[in-house]
Amino acid sequence: MGDYEKFKEKVYQLTKIDLSSYKERQMKRRIDSLITKNNIKSYDEYIEAIKSDKKMLDDFVTYLTINVSEFYRNPEQWKLLENEILPYLFERFGNNLKIWSAACSTGDEPYTLVMLLSKFIPLNKIKVIATDLDRVVLEKAHIGLYDEKSLKGLPKEYITKYFTKVGTKSYQISDDIKKCVEFKQHNLLKDTYPSDCNMIICRNVMIYFTEEAKAEIYKKFNASLKSDGILFVGSTEQIISPGDSGFSTYKSFFYKKAAR
Repeated sequence: MGDYEKFKEKVYQLTKIDLSSYKERQMKRRIDSLITKNNIKSYDEYIEAIKSDKKMLDDFVTYLTINVSEFYRNPEQWKLLENEILPYLFERFGNNLKIWSAACSTGDEPYTLVMLLSKFIPLNKIKVIATDLDRVVLEKAHIGLYDEKSLKGLPKEYITKYFTKVGTKSYQISDDIKKCVEFKQHNLLKDTYPSDCNMIICRNVMIYFTEEAKAEIYKKFNASLKSDGILFVGSTEQIISPGDSGFSTYKSFFYKKAAR
């Protein structure tokens, strides 16, 4: 087949997809079988083919693309975050916010958050911690390659500014946005939580836990936040008795840690 390292460099130049972010043995095996299926003998020949054949490029990208995530899910909540919550956080805590995106899945939420924050502060001042239990979705999040369906709700200004179209149906998020997010594996039920957070986002995952587990997690989130910090939850996850976990309702789906 030839030199896989050189092949990875050429793929990056062509598509901005960094194959080094994938588990190598597994990915190389899959790509080799795709190349063989197309009756191509070498990596160089395959690069030339995907440069000149749109369908072959699409097939290659689809092979690597995420189809299950969604940016800017529940737009009215993200607008509230932009218009009221972030200005409150900057006023209360200054510009160096510590934000944790818990159960971040394929990265759509932490990346959406970075794009919103970039309206207020420069990208080099933004750092979001993003965690999930599943290594596979973290790998996909780290790569940042999305199907166009994932972006259907995202305002056009962000797509234009921060995404590169790859083939006809996929988009690669910019390295400038990726650099702002640190992805880590984390188990909400077992592992130590980050401390001194100004905001925690955990959306559309608590529905999978028992009431006992939820109560425990909300208390741990509370302990992770600074006084007056904000917890942002999903649209089906309103906390019935927020006071039991040390929170008060700030806005719909946003809860403030009570000052001690």
